[in-house]
Amino acid sequence: MTDSFRGEYRIVGGHPALDLVNTVSPRTRGGAAEVDHLTSPAELLAWSRRSGLIDLRDYSAVEGTWRSAPELAVKALNATLEIREATYDVLAPRAAHAVIAADGVKQSEGSAFERLMLRWSAAAARSMLIPDPARDRGIAELVVGTSPAQLIPDRLVVAAVELIRTVELRQLRACPVDDGGCGWLFLDRSRNGSRRWCSMEDCGTRAKIRKLGERRRATSV
Repeated sequence: MTDSFRGEYRIVGGHPALDLVNTVSPRTRGGAAEVDHLTSPAELLAWSRRSGLIDLRDYSAVEGTWRSAPELAVKALNATLEIREATYDVLAPRAAHAVIAADGVKQSEGSAFERLMLRWSAAAARSMLIPDPARDRGIAELVVGTSPAQLIPDRLVVAAVELIRTVELRQLRACPVDDGGCGWLFLDRSRNGSRRWCSMEDCGTRAKIRKLGERRRATSV
């Protein structure tokens, strides 16, 4: 992670649903966030393009729709934030090194599943199965996000449900807050399963610098 989303914000989750979860920092389940990187429709739109969730054509369609109907932009943002928190509430307890705050979470896990399913059902109703005889595999394409107004939350909730259905729990990790990390979730796909930090360039480097400083202070006493 970095201190500024508008600067060198890193996409490190390894999956769109985890990248969405990581738009809050630090991430402690039930704890207060210092920074929320999605506080406006404009930030959501920029993040969606930056993360690869949408392409340039999608960006233009969503931006035009939201500009002409700002209330739809706010609705999409609120839906996205609900999906984000529900996804985190479901995945965090199963992520290695995740920190659960003493006061727990605002919503129960059962409620989180329910919220995701309601959003997923609405997204499915707006999706289309389009025949494509030119495909090498399968005979049709599932297009999620046919309505520009809700394209971003629709794609995110479908991605979240798919991740929850298929995630290999041994790969699901949280950047260790207790050791100076940010709590972001990520998939450890390293060959030996040794990835510890969301990013060595950020949290990993800061942890090393902090430990080096502690050792130097200890030897100087």
